Amino acid sequence: MYAAIIIIFVLGYLAIAFEHPIKINKTASALLTGVLCWTVYIMFSAEKDPVVEELSHHLGSIAEILFFLLGAMTIVELIDAHQGFRVITDRINTQDSRILLWVLSLFTFFLSALLDNLTTAIVMVSLLRKLVSDPDQRKFYAGMVIIAANAGGAWSPIGDVTTTMLWIGGQITSLTIIKSLLIPSLLSLVVPLIFLSFRMKGKLVGSEEGMPALHTHEKVTGGDIMLGFGLGALLFVPIFKTVTHLPPYMGMLLGLSVVWLVSEIIHSDKDEEERKPFTVAHALGKIDTSSILFFLGILIAIGSLEATHLLSNLATLMDETIGNLDYIVVAIGLASAVIDNVPLVAATMGMYDLTTFPTDSKLWIFLAYCAGTGGSILIIGSAAGVAVMGMEKIDFMWYVKKISFIALIGYFAGVFSYLLIYSLMA
Repeated sequence: MYAAIIIIFVLGYLAIAFEHPIKINKTASALLTGVLCWTVYIMFSAEKDPVVEELSHHLGSIAEILFFLLGAMTIVELIDAHQGFRVITDRINTQDSRILLWVLSLFTFFLSALLDNLTTAIVMVSLLRKLVSDPDQRKFYAGMVIIAANAGGAWSPIGDVTTTMLWIGGQITSLTIIKSLLIPSLLSLVVPLIFLSFRMKGKLVGSEEGMPALHTHEKVTGGDIMLGFGLGALLFVPIFKTVTHLPPYMGMLLGLSVVWLVSEIIHSDKDEEERKPFTVAHALGKIDTSSILFFLGILIAIGSLEATHLLSNLATLMDETIGNLDYIVVAIGLASAVIDNVPLVAATMGMYDLTTFPTDSKLWIFLAYCAGTGGSILIIGSAAGVAVMGMEKIDFMWYVKKISFIALIGYFAGVFSYLLIYSLMA
C-alpha cells in the first residue's frame, strides 16, 4: 500500500511538473493524484470507517485554507474592480525595472509579516498586473513576490501557517522569533534580489512609451474607500484570530462581508447594470477556480501521506540516519519545497517535545525559518507559490530554470547567517 501511494504521488508530481510537455492541465493531475492516493489507502485498509473519518478531518483543515484563499482573492478582486490599487501604483513612478524589483520585493517582505504570505502574494500579484503589462517580464517579478512573501512570513508569528502553529503550540514567542529571524529572512530575499538585478535591465514594458498600463485608466468612484476597507479587512484577520481564537478563515469571511457591504453602499444609487462590474458575483467570476481546485488536489494528496504516517516515518528516519538536528532542520526546509511545510512541521512538533526542547530553543526558531523559506525553492512548495502559479499561469519548469537556483542560494544564505548569529550569541 505504502509503495503504491508513494508511486502515485511521485507520478502525479511529475505530471504537474511537466504540464506543458504532456499537455495535461496540472489541476486535473493534482485532483487525480489526491483521489487515487486516498482510494489506495482505503482499499488496503481492513476498516473503512476510520479512513473516511481521517479524510473528513483533513478535508476540514483543507477547507479552512480554501475558504481563506477564496475570501482573500475576492477582496482583492473587489479592490481591483474599483481601481483601489491605483492609490499605491500612482506613487510608483519609476520605469527602471531593477528599482521596481527592489521596491516591490521589500514592500512584499514587510507586508507579509503583517498579513501572511498567502494574502500578500495575492495582493502583490494584483498590483503587478497594474504596473507591468508584459507577461514574460511580470513572471520574474512574480517569482520574487513568492520569495519575498515566504521570507517575510518566516520571521513573524502570524506571517506563515507554520510559524503560527509553533507560536500557538508554545514552541516560540513573538519577540524572540522576530529578533532571531529578521536578518536571516531578509538575507534570504536580498541575495536573490542581487542575482536577479543583473538579469533585469532597462525599462518596464507598458502600454504607452514604457509607462505602466494603469496610469491610462480613469479613476473609479470609491477606489480609496475600497482600498482602505479591503486592506483593513486583511490586516484585521490576525487580530480577529488572536482575540476570538477562531480560525483565520472566519476573520477573512468577516472581512469579506464588511467589504461587500461597503461596495453595495457605494453603488446603491446605480442601476443593476451599472453596479454589476463592482459586485461580489462579478469578482467571483474573475477568480481562477482552476487554481483553487489545484490547491485542493495537492492538499488532499499530502493529507494521504500524513494519514498513512509516511511523513512522520520520514521524519523519524531522518532523525535516525542524519542525527545532527541542524542538518535535519535544513533537510526539512528543502523537503518543504516538494511537500507542504504544514504537515512537515506538524510531524517535527510530534517528534520533539517541549520538555527536551523548551520554548524558543534553537530547534524551533531554526525550524520556523527553514520551513518558511524552503518552500520558495519550487513554485508548488508554498501556498503563496501555488496561488501565484494559478494567477499568473507560471509554468513549473520555467520557475525551476529561472527562480529556483536563486531561491536556493537565498535559503542557504539565511541558514548560514542564522547559525552564525546563534553561535555568536550562545
